[in-house]
Formats: sequence, structure tokens, C-alpha cells
Amino acid sequence: QVQLVESGGGLVQAGGSLRLSCASSGRPFTYYAMGWFRQAPGKEREFVAAISWTNTSIYYTDSVKGRFTISRDNAKNTVLLQMNSLKPEDTAVYYCAASRNTAQTMSKRSDDIDYWGKGTLVTVSS
Repeated sequence: QVQLVESGGGLVQAGGSLRLSCASSGRPFTYYAMGWFRQAPGKEREFVAAISWTNTSIYYTDSVKGRFTISRDNAKNTVLLQMNSLKPEDTAVYYCAASRNTAQTMSKRSDDIDYWGKGTLVTVSS
């Protein structure tokens, strides 16, 4: 059974940093784009960042550009999201996702995501 398991969430003060990790089990995500989405309380889930299988294409939502960095280690089947200069508005449940589509497509739509993790909560206090 395929699973994506996120870790690294927690409580941090504004301006602080967290690093989220997503580990896949059950199969390697060869040729899959990987990404992160988030859902804040009372809001719809939104795209955060995506990275292609080859690490050559990376996309971010505008609100996290310059603060968040996505990376992946295909040998270890992991995807990381380094989050710096965190703001209270970054508070959300963060979900890892895998898609056979491109990273660019992942940045524009989420209705064809193949696998989702269960999420990890990030809380940024002011």
C-alpha cells in the first residue's frame, strides 16, 4: 500500500523556521512530480510548492517565494519543504502530494493528484 507520511510540523514563533519532510513507502515515486499543499482553518486547500522528478522544474505560490524551498531526494524517496521567515498566515495543515502529471500542472490544479499524505500541522504564533 502506497503511503505518503509527513513530519516536521509544530508550533513556531513568527520569523522562525521549520522543515517539513515527506517520506513515501510502498513504492518509489519514479517520474512523479511531488508537491506541498496547505489548508488553513476555514479555507480551501491551496498549492504551496512543487518539484519535478528531475529537480529541474520548481514552482511556488507567490506568498512563499523567497521564504520556502522545496527539494527532493529520489534515492531516499523523500521531499522536503524548508520554511523560513514564517508568518502567522502560514498556519495550516500541510499536505504532501504526488502526481504523474507535471510540476507545472500540479501548481495549477489538484483534482488529479494521485496520492495525498494525511498532513502535518504548522502553527505560527505572532
